[in-house]
Amino acid sequence: MMIQAMFFLFILTGGGTTNPDFHDSQDSNIVSSWTTDFSSGDSGMFEPDYPELGMAPLPPEAIDPIQIRPEYFHRIHETAQDVKVDASYECSYQSVLNMLHFKGNNDKYITSRPVLDYRHLTWIFIEMRIYAILDVREADQMFVSYIWVYLRWDNEHIHWDPDQFCGQDHILIPTKNLWMPDLTIEEMTEQDKASPSPNLNIGYHGWVEFRNDQVVVSTCKMEVYRFPFDIQSCKISFKSIMHSDNELRLFYHTNDSELTEQSRQTIQTQYEWIFLNMTVHEKTVNHFGFNQTVIVYTITMKRRSVLYIANFLLPVLFFLCLDFASFLLSDTGGEKVGFKITVLLAVTVMQLILNDILPPSSDKIPLIAIYCIGIFTLMLLSLLETILVMYLIGKDQKSTDKTEDNQKLNDNPEDKLQFCFSGIKKCIHSASAEDTAKEDQSFPKEDSSSPQTEVSLVMEKVYEELVEIRKSKSLLSSRTEDEKSGYWTTVAEKINKLFMIFYTIAVIVFLSVLFTVWNIGGI
Repeated sequence: MMIQAMFFLFILTGGGTTNPDFHDSQDSNIVSSWTTDFSSGDSGMFEPDYPELGMAPLPPEAIDPIQIRPEYFHRIHETAQDVKVDASYECSYQSVLNMLHFKGNNDKYITSRPVLDYRHLTWIFIEMRIYAILDVREADQMFVSYIWVYLRWDNEHIHWDPDQFCGQDHILIPTKNLWMPDLTIEEMTEQDKASPSPNLNIGYHGWVEFRNDQVVVSTCKMEVYRFPFDIQSCKISFKSIMHSDNELRLFYHTNDSELTEQSRQTIQTQYEWIFLNMTVHEKTVNHFGFNQTVIVYTITMKRRSVLYIANFLLPVLFFLCLDFASFLLSDTGGEKVGFKITVLLAVTVMQLILNDILPPSSDKIPLIAIYCIGIFTLMLLSLLETILVMYLIGKDQKSTDKTEDNQKLNDNPEDKLQFCFSGIKKCIHSASAEDTAKEDQSFPKEDSSSPQTEVSLVMEKVYEELVEIRKSKSLLSSRTEDEKSGYWTTVAEKINKLFMIFYTIAVIVFLSVLFTVWNIGGI
């Protein structure tokens, strides 16, 4: 059985032979074969056949993944060291560097502008692309971005013929060994903590290229009038620190639409913003007595307002709706005032949160601040109206209590009047009885009616008239008291209805005008 297995492997591997010529056009793939030493007992080790290295690189499809495992690196290196490569001196990088006399810190390449005549102008091409919008701090007026910068200029000390150096048309050298323009960003407030790109790309025609990526923390004057539906434009300006226009001049890519499209394809993250476009223009400034060219890139972006709508605008609007609902509460208790004060304090907390977001140096009051102040004012008026209504109702309640006290004092006035007249009658009868006895002693008795009876009849009539007057007065006073007891309550109800109409109209007009102005800015 072992013999049959060995014979099968022998046929499968083509008889254990390999073709070392990997540059033959007929061979598109490398055939690797290996044998397993079953008799040794080490079945986990493979013995791959390593290709002979030539001058041309191996195509990807010709590389066996098993041959590039780390445990076989030392065998590959040993094989590579045994290969003799016929390399001429002219094909090395050092040959170009020696021809250019690049020896460490050569003053010709480092100390001054790379021109043969100082009257020659050094032109520097600059191109910037934005890779990420990292942060926008409205309160600090700061814009944090991650940018790519490409610079290219001519070094008159550098040139060579690529044909003399095996077609070498460019080499890379460290930035410390060659002059570089002293460009800076005007708006930058913090130095980039990351190290700049360490190499320069030098072309045979003298062009020097520098590519660098950096995080820029720059100032940006922001208009937050239409926050959170605002559109911001931040600038990044490049200029030389020391050189004037007579020595160094900047130029740029003038196609803004192409520049915008390239940045749109490059940008990876935009924080809470949407990148709209990027434009570039040139200006000349005169600082410290000499002119300088400044290349200004303007980045325009629009804020994503969805989160601010959900987290700020809608909650404040919901508080306003709760204030509307408070009109359904009773005006007789203190719960309504407590509820309105609680809602008013909630709006105050939202204003404090807004104060931390918006910059204090804004030229105009932001619309969102007007939104909060307007709703706060309307809710404050609603609270004052509730206090007024409760005061009127309380005043009416006091008059009702006073009337009840007066009624207790004036209970059963007719009984008192009847008692009074009964006493009068008794007095009259007693007096008339005494007078009659005296007259009987002095004069003879007559049949005519006594004067006492006439007085009694008159008094009874007076009593009846007084009772009628008392009844009429009581009826009139009761009607007046009934009217007084409900007067202030009626006034309070009318004020409440009128204020609800005014409140509804004011809220609708205020929100309509505000959202119209917000929409003018373009959502």
